[in-house]
Amino acid sequence: MKIIKTQRTSFLLGFLFLGLLFSAIFACQRSLTNGTPKDAKLNVVVVLVDDLGWKDLACYGSVFYDTPKLDAFAKESLRFTQAYAASPVCSPTRAALMTGRHPVQTGITDWLKGQNPPNRKLLNLQDRDALALEEYTLAELFKDNGYQTFFAGKWHLGEDGYFPEDQGFDFNKGGHHRGSPPGGYFSPYRNPKLSDGPAGEYLTDRLTDETLAFIQAQEGQKQPFFAMLSYYTVHTPIQANPVHMESYSRKLPGGGPPWYAQEGQGKTLLHQKRGDYGSMVTAMDHNVGRLIQSLKDAGQWENTILIFTSDNGGLTTLEKNREAPTAVRPLRAGKGWCYEGGIRIPLMIRIPKLTEAGQEVETPVISQDLFPTLVEILGLESKGEMALDGVSLMPLLKNSQLERDKLIWHFPHYHGSAWKPGAAIRQGQWKLVKHFEEDTIELFDLSMDIGETKNLAADNAGKAKELEQALLNGLKLMNAQFPVVNPNFSE
Repeated sequence: MKIIKTQRTSFLLGFLFLGLLFSAIFACQRSLTNGTPKDAKLNVVVVLVDDLGWKDLACYGSVFYDTPKLDAFAKESLRFTQAYAASPVCSPTRAALMTGRHPVQTGITDWLKGQNPPNRKLLNLQDRDALALEEYTLAELFKDNGYQTFFAGKWHLGEDGYFPEDQGFDFNKGGHHRGSPPGGYFSPYRNPKLSDGPAGEYLTDRLTDETLAFIQAQEGQKQPFFAMLSYYTVHTPIQANPVHMESYSRKLPGGGPPWYAQEGQGKTLLHQKRGDYGSMVTAMDHNVGRLIQSLKDAGQWENTILIFTSDNGGLTTLEKNREAPTAVRPLRAGKGWCYEGGIRIPLMIRIPKLTEAGQEVETPVISQDLFPTLVEILGLESKGEMALDGVSLMPLLKNSQLERDKLIWHFPHYHGSAWKPGAAIRQGQWKLVKHFEEDTIELFDLSMDIGETKNLAADNAGKAKELEQALLNGLKLMNAQFPVVNPNFSE
């Protein structure tokens, strides 16, 4: 009996060993085939900075702002040089990022609740005043796939009943209906979703602290997490951070005369020169550095996807002779405009074992691409509606080509930057901007003219007509609203 028992035990152990061996081989083959770490249940952290311009980081060309932590992150991540916001203003982009759908599809095409200027040639369009609860958000996606979900900072996608906790987030620290911090950047915050800290506490520090506390609380937990750190900074009011302001007091402004350029009825700042704004950028950079270090200290760095981006272009252009706080030249205009300065933004992504450190990507991408990208990378089950223009960036992560014909922007509203209702389309090197009030178009070759200084519509009438029709067809396919003439308008 003893011999039989020993043989039986040996057989069972051998069978178990072979089973484990084949499972390991299969898993290895699957990993090599897919080239993705989706079976590892990676955590995801998205850092969204409000109004951060394309050239507001040193790694994107600033010679005035100090951003050592993000410059270091650029060397560890995939840096996109032609990333775009879904809209030149915040709420539409935030809705697009949260759902993977174009602003026109979500029904949010202006910042909430936008402007309704009297006596303008075109009537203001009435878009949604909140992100519909029927929309399937990133937070709901991750929650449905077993993730713990956390939000800190600016929400600006609706009032009570439409807050982060109503859209799939387990925790909400500071997210409510306001687009700028109601109490400014120092405690007391006057924020119904964030308790006040000690007098003088800095909001950017506090939001980072809340996020770090959430990450640290996950230590030892088997459940993966999705955290969105959505800074209010560098949105107005521009309030200097005293810790970082000292270094800027010794800095000379970047550039020189001329300092401003006319853009329609607005004025554009051409050179970065404001130390108060710079101190806010550097404070944000410092806090992103704290976030990265915390992930490393918690042993989560190699198990976490980190995405860093902005919601629209930098605030460079304002009407009524007001001075904007930053500059993004050589790009034209800024926040509120469908020119490059209003929609081109920083984007850096690090995916452990997948992205190549320090690699630059020149392919145009857009905010709503992040949703389908995360779905594919992580192998998530999504209940969301199919986007008409957002695509997974997985081909770019595998050094392949992205199959997409065009990008479209629709901002049919008036804005305090002096923008008038219009839309834009990019196809390859070509960019067309359509102005609804004047019913005019501009055509630019971005490969030769990143600053959109030379209108080629007359010299390339065929291409201009082709792109204008593609723009209108694309908008109509999404059931876009178009502004109509105000019957009571008087010059």
